[in-house]
Amino acid sequence: MGAGHGTGGGGISAMYVPGHSPVHRLEPHTKLVAVLAFALVVVLTPVHAGWAPAAYVGFLLLLLGVAALARIRPGRIVRGLVVEVPFVLFAALLPFVSRGPRVEVLGLSLSENGLAAGGSILAKATLSVLAATLLAATTDPRALLRGLDRLRLPSVLVQILTFMIRYADVVGGELARMKVARESRGFRARRVGALKVLGPAAGSLFIRSYERGERVHLAMLSRGYTGRLPTGPVAVVGGRSWAAALSLPLAAGAVLAAGSLLG
Repeated sequence: MGAGHGTGGGGISAMYVPGHSPVHRLEPHTKLVAVLAFALVVVLTPVHAGWAPAAYVGFLLLLLGVAALARIRPGRIVRGLVVEVPFVLFAALLPFVSRGPRVEVLGLSLSENGLAAGGSILAKATLSVLAATLLAATTDPRALLRGLDRLRLPSVLVQILTFMIRYADVVGGELARMKVARESRGFRARRVGALKVLGPAAGSLFIRSYERGERVHLAMLSRGYTGRLPTGPVAVVGGRSWAAALSLPLAAGAVLAAGSLLG
């Protein structure tokens, strides 16, 4: 149970960037609420409003300000956008399949409604992913789990996430060792016939992971596990900390309100 349980190394824990900025020092549950509230404000931005692009730019500037305050490098933020690829593909298809008035763009006949909807989906997804990336980059994974528990997320879900974070690197290391063992025997996955080897390897990895999980569970029971993981002392969060955390969604709400009034 000892190897690979820390937050160092690769995997999920690699998203965290250690630091001592004001953003890092905020309590995790306040940051979770702030990110969710910010995403809600972004989603509430009207799709077809003429001032919506300006509002998206304002939201982006707010996130960049938080990133600068937290001293997060641009490359780290850009890498977090990889999970957005499905949204990009979906948004790119909308101008071609949507109905309504058409407009010529680079010789292509595109739907005006599709362009507006696709651009809105892409902007909202990008801003939400950027906010989540900043949350992951400024909050240790274990602290995030404590924040979820403090926000009264069901205990079972918190424990599932806890074990996923703790053992993702362990399973990844096992997969890497199996890959080295195959390649040391001359295996190269270059043809369809390689599936005959990769299939049993995937099954073997599943069985090993399942057996490791059973051993871990028995070890936990022998140490007095009763269905809930122990938690540390709960820190009291004052109004000033909440105000600092909620300054992002409040500023985003001000941008949205200004766009609605001036637009």
